[in-house]
Parts: sequence; structure tokens; C-alpha cells
Amino acid sequence: MRFATWQSAGRTRSGVISGTGAHPLPDGLTVLDLVRAGLPAALEAGERALRAPALRWEDGLRLLPPLTPPTVRDFVAFEEHVEGVRRSIDGAGGVPPEWYQAPTFYFTNPYALVGAHDDVPVPPGSQRFDFELEVAAVVGRDGASLTPERARESIFGYTILNDWSARDLQAREMKVNLGPAKGKDSASTLGPWLVTADELEPYRDADGFLALDLRVSVNGTEIGQDLLSNMGWPFEELIAYASRGTWVRAGDVLGSGTCGNGGCLAELWGRRGDQAPPPLVPGDVVEMTVEGIGTIRNRVVPGIDLPPVRPARARPRLRKRTP
Repeated sequence: MRFATWQSAGRTRSGVISGTGAHPLPDGLTVLDLVRAGLPAALEAGERALRAPALRWEDGLRLLPPLTPPTVRDFVAFEEHVEGVRRSIDGAGGVPPEWYQAPTFYFTNPYALVGAHDDVPVPPGSQRFDFELEVAAVVGRDGASLTPERARESIFGYTILNDWSARDLQAREMKVNLGPAKGKDSASTLGPWLVTADELEPYRDADGFLALDLRVSVNGTEIGQDLLSNMGWPFEELIAYASRGTWVRAGDVLGSGTCGNGGCLAELWGRRGDQAPPPLVPGDVVEMTVEGIGTIRNRVVPGIDLPPVRPARARPRLRKRTP
């Protein structure tokens, strides 16, 4: 089943997507409410919604992110991506040995989520804007220190994640060894809807990975293609790691990290030694399609013009206040 959130005639509603359109849930019921209620209850609610007439896309429905997650963690689970981007961002070759030891993630901005067809502004001060093609899992129940087996049972569903990245801002701030910040938090596309985990089980391969086809194009030209099964860890191991010694909560979003083979421009810049294809500019349209889930399509638009950031001032390191 596919759950979505949309805006129409000034109202925000959630519901189920079918071949005929969007079937609303009762007023006030959100996709996050369904996730927290658990998959069996959500499927029941979805079946009831499907018996009602559908709203049509031509009636001006604007897709929003399918849910409002409490947290968003983004992993870096594709070896090929690390290989290319490290050279582009850090100027270093190869994959750090630490990458192989355990999954790595950072927390990104849940307030910066945008819908499947929303415009995306260039972040202030950035000249090297990039996309990142990912799949995200949505946790369906609270848990701590989960085993991978329990973590797989806790997955409610999957959606597409585009972790938009300002590579020039990212390159500077990562030299401080605290991970990405303003290079990553201007926008993340989530959508077009949340596909329940049962729908994607037929794509699971013999090693337990979801072998979904992932593709991204810019202005109609395909830039990258990969299989989700090239992740170094399956989603249940990412969730189990995130829950080690702490909690994951129903509604939490966990991104796979960017796929390889052109899942972002920076990977290609690192491999080729130049900025080809070039960074994104206003007017560019980025389209991502994930097998079994759907398609998101966003246009890049100009961002706001802000004054430069003031640099740190030299300080005398006094230990006592001066008169």
C-alpha cells in the first residue's frame, strides 16, 4: 500500500494512492499516526480509505513529504559512492578502512524536507550544488538495541530520499572533523509516497538485500544508475546499528546513503578529475526513479542572497577578566 500526504485547496490531507488518484483518510489522521499505530492497523485504515472516491491529480494536488519524521538519519552505505566523493571533497583516494568496520551516519534536518515536485533553492553562498539518490526506510515501532531480525520486522516502509548537497560548503566544514552541517541542511526531498514494506519483499535477493533499480537524470539526460542491493549493509543492519545503546522511534527516517555509479555529481567529479557534469544551476530539473516506489522530480531555483559569514575573530585567550 502507498500512503501519501498532499495539499489541495488550502487543506493538508493524508491518504492512500491508487491508480485512480488519492483516497483521503479521515480528517486529522496523518501518515505518522498510521506508522505509530503499526502496519496491520495502517493497512486496515488504508483499505477503508480505498473504498471512498479518489481525488484526481488534475484537481491540483501538491504532494508533500509523506510524513513528518521525528528524526532523519542518513547513512553512507555504498562503497562506490565513498570512493568517488572522498576524492572530490577531501582530495584523498580510496575508502577509509573505518568505513568497513561499521555503518556511519549523521543526523540531518527534519525541518528541511520538501515534496516530490517542489522547487529547491540553491543554498546561500553555494556554487557547487548537487543531488544524492537514496532510498529511505521508515521505522514502524519503537525499539532499543535491536537485533537485525527485530529491526527488519520494525520497518514500516520505504520512500525515495534526495539529500541535496552544497559541496563547496560541505568541503570546508568537514575539515573541522565534525561532519556535514550547512552543506546538507537546505533541503531533502522525501517522496513521492511511503510504500509499505510488504510490497517490496519480492525484490529481496538471496543475500537479503532489496535489489531495486535506481536511476537519476538531469534535464532528461540519465546521469546515474545502480542497484540498492549494492549497499554494504541491508537496512535492518543500519537500523540495528542506529539503535545500539539508544532508541529508534516509530516514524524515524533512515537513508541508505547515496548509491554508486553516478548517484551524485560529486562522485563523478572525483573519478574524472573535473566538474563534468557541471554543478546544478537554477532551471535544472532532477528526476529520480526507484523501482517499486515511484518518481520524484524537482526543479532547482535561485536561492536567497545573504551576506558572507563573518569569520572568527582572533582572541587573546585571557583567563581572567580585564577591568
